[in-house]
Amino acid sequence: MERRALGEFSWEPGLDFGEAAGTPQKYDPSFKGPIHDRSCTDIICCILLVIAIVGYVVVGIVAWTHGDPRKVIYPTDSRGQFCGQLGTSNKDKPFLFYFNILKCASPLVLLEFQCPTKQICVNKCPDRYLTYLNARKESEDFNYYKQFCVPGFNNPQKSLPQVLTDGDCPSMITPSKPLAGRCLPAINIKNGVVMVGDNTTFEDGLGKRRNVTELVEGAKKANMVLEARQLAMKIFEDYTVSWHWIIIGLMIAMVFSFIFVVLLRFLAAIMIWVMIVLVILVLGYGIVHCSLEYVHLKGEAGSDVSLKDLGFQTDLRVYLHLKQTWLAFIIILCIMEVIIILLLIFLRKRILIAIALIKEASRAVGHIMTSLVFPLCTFFLVCLCIAYWASTAVFLSTSNEAVYKVFNERSECDYAGQTCIPETFNMTNITKQCSDARCLFAFYGGETAYHKYLIIFQIYNAFMFFWLANFVIALGQVTLAGAFASYYWAFKKPDDMPAFPLFSSFGRALRYHTGSLAFGSLILAIVQIIRVLLEYLDHRLKAAENKFAKFLLTCLKCCFWCLEKFIKFLNRNAYIMIAIYGTNFCTSAKNAFFLLMRNIIRVAVLDKVTDFLLFLGKLLVVGSVGILSFYFFTQRIDVVQDTAPTLNYYWVPILTVIVGSYLIAHGFFSVYAMCVDTLFLCFCEDLERNDGSPERPYYMSPELSEILLKGSLESSKSADSQG
Repeated sequence: MERRALGEFSWEPGLDFGEAAGTPQKYDPSFKGPIHDRSCTDIICCILLVIAIVGYVVVGIVAWTHGDPRKVIYPTDSRGQFCGQLGTSNKDKPFLFYFNILKCASPLVLLEFQCPTKQICVNKCPDRYLTYLNARKESEDFNYYKQFCVPGFNNPQKSLPQVLTDGDCPSMITPSKPLAGRCLPAINIKNGVVMVGDNTTFEDGLGKRRNVTELVEGAKKANMVLEARQLAMKIFEDYTVSWHWIIIGLMIAMVFSFIFVVLLRFLAAIMIWVMIVLVILVLGYGIVHCSLEYVHLKGEAGSDVSLKDLGFQTDLRVYLHLKQTWLAFIIILCIMEVIIILLLIFLRKRILIAIALIKEASRAVGHIMTSLVFPLCTFFLVCLCIAYWASTAVFLSTSNEAVYKVFNERSECDYAGQTCIPETFNMTNITKQCSDARCLFAFYGGETAYHKYLIIFQIYNAFMFFWLANFVIALGQVTLAGAFASYYWAFKKPDDMPAFPLFSSFGRALRYHTGSLAFGSLILAIVQIIRVLLEYLDHRLKAAENKFAKFLLTCLKCCFWCLEKFIKFLNRNAYIMIAIYGTNFCTSAKNAFFLLMRNIIRVAVLDKVTDFLLFLGKLLVVGSVGILSFYFFTQRIDVVQDTAPTLNYYWVPILTVIVGSYLIAHGFFSVYAMCVDTLFLCFCEDLERNDGSPERPYYMSPELSEILLKGSLESSKSADSQG
């Protein structure tokens, strides 16, 4: 009998791929869905996972013992003491002051991440230009000046050479502003001329006139590492004033997603077509809005600057004043609009079949309503993994000890760059051979075995995060697959279903298949950590001129990206087979792969079209909530204009809401996606095991068989009439 579904595609279950595609399933009258009599699988992987988790806990404890997150927040002086830290002598001195900011232009800044000049904590940055020689002349000036000297210094009669030799005071101070807790020159530009205060030159306190551009170079190097921290602090400020609005936005996304999914249960066909139309309209609105912004900027000064000329700016609002930005948005949205419309035109017949499968998935979800709540459990466990990984990473990165090195500012010294101990430095031979040498805090590091293997601990931390996160996701997938498989293989739905299919499936997964889930997630984690290492190598080789190395690295990145996608696809279907048959991971992956190969046309036509429709649902939720958050945080809604918070970067809460909305929508729609994939594999198995006769009836619902097997019946009737 020739089976054909809507759309001229063969639906014969045994699509000939030869012996390579495996043997189709045989009819088994005792098979009634997920097997209950099963045993533990992949025990070795289960033991490895337990050992790895124990090791992960040990690494976390060691990191928390040695780490100090204050090093990320507070600047440190030349003694490694925190500025502005409560409970210390610097609690009222939150800012770091550089004795000679010009020294920050030294290449040592890039090598050691520290300026080779003395640094102290001060309660405020200098607001005037003053040299030490001039400050000694007036007591008032000296009283102001000495707050930028080492604590306890109060000897205006001390000569300048001796003061500089002993490191008591800077030779000069310049007007400065605090930036990320550091006092940096208050540089401004007037009529294209770089100035500090109202001057273009300054006296360095040593009898020389220097150009302000030299201060700029020093400030640039000192600020190089600080710009990211300044951005992070501003982002943190935005979160502190907008977090409750972000939560409200995410709650709206959750409610919207839940309503959409519930409506799918009763109005699947209508909701799918409404969703398609709304996605097209949302993208169309985006194109119109971007076009209006583009036209509005025509003729405005500075709007013709290219993105390449502008470079990277931490304030993303700058880009919104460029025509090129809005033109890029228009092109991207138009491409998306055209692609979606073309896909809908060419897949219109397949969409009818996909809607039938989504309807069946809606009925399955309706009988197992707890499946809609289950993703929250998975999300919570993934959040725990993220929190443990992030906190361990911070503690590992801050578990270094203060390292002091010899800095020599004026003359050559054989000891320059060597480690030293501040308490005993003045009693060593170094000060005798290098009179102007100083033992200054250089960076956080260490010479112990623990510090030498910190990078290994960081890699292990990242690897365990991938492994545990993938394991949690796998547990959620196999639990849902077992529940939905029990629905499909119930001959009388829902009477033949178990009382609590979701909890039964969850229990079977944990009791029997922890090892198999650990095996699948381990393979995926290995590929993901390799991709991370390749990205790290790519970042390190950006400045290299070896084009062959860059080409090879790009090819490797592409190959491992494809490999990750394939493993995710294979794992997902393997977990479905594990949920149904209780076999180990390798057997389940092999059976799932061969089953898909025997039904490759269906995979391409039906399964992927269904994924596309569910993706449009996510896009609708994210787009709607994203547009609403954009209008709110940019204060364009008159009703709540005064309620919206004032932000440094309004894109911070908007992006957070968009990303969070996608994760929430993905959580809800992933239930449908897993349901569709499970029903699809069960449908393929059903066609191989049964033939629809009274002796071997199909387990699929009448509604599903009506559209999926409609072509088969018509072909059969046509063949009979011709016979």
